[in-house]
Amino acid sequence: MLASHYYKEKIEAGCDEAGRGCLAGSVYAAAVIFPEDYQNEELNDSKQLTDKRRKQLREIIERDAIAWAVGIVTPEEIDQMNILNASILAMHRALDQLKVCPEAIIVDGNRFKPYRQLPYTTIVKGDGKYLSIAAASILAKTYRDDYMDRLAIEYPQYDWLSNKGYPTKKHREAIRQFGITPYHRKTFNMLGDGQLSFDFQD
Repeated sequence: MLASHYYKEKIEAGCDEAGRGCLAGSVYAAAVIFPEDYQNEELNDSKQLTDKRRKQLREIIERDAIAWAVGIVTPEEIDQMNILNASILAMHRALDQLKVCPEAIIVDGNRFKPYRQLPYTTIVKGDGKYLSIAAASILAKTYRDDYMDRLAIEYPQYDWLSNKGYPTKKHREAIRQFGITPYHRKTFNMLGDGQLSFDFQD
């Protein structure tokens, strides 16, 4: 059973991101606030769940949360500021959209930047320890997957329906054959050989 809260007697938002290691697409993050006594044995790190189960849980999270939101940072912004800063910005953008203002923040991982002078704690593997972070991981993952599925219709040759923009062998072979799209992150090592590719598709 995951813990309900880290900060006792505070309105606490859990944050996580999805898509940090991808070659293409925006990075997504989510913030979730649950009631203080909330319990749900089904919630877990999104990577431990099937796609079908994640989508089922997304509906439950959105129903049960006091507040939730998703923040997005585009490939162009990622190239300007690097993926770590972009991931943190996506979390800040999610927090900006919450309809309830949090009094504290818990974040999956070990890096974060202060948000509105609120107390925060980074928790390694927090998506397997705290309900709100697990919920944020599910929202970020499912909303980003939906976005990549839409892009896959426009650019089917990159196999984004399956790889969601991650650097699979098939994805890199398509980059080698077709070049990169406007959705690729130009500052990333596209081919896995230390070289950057800047060839755009027409």
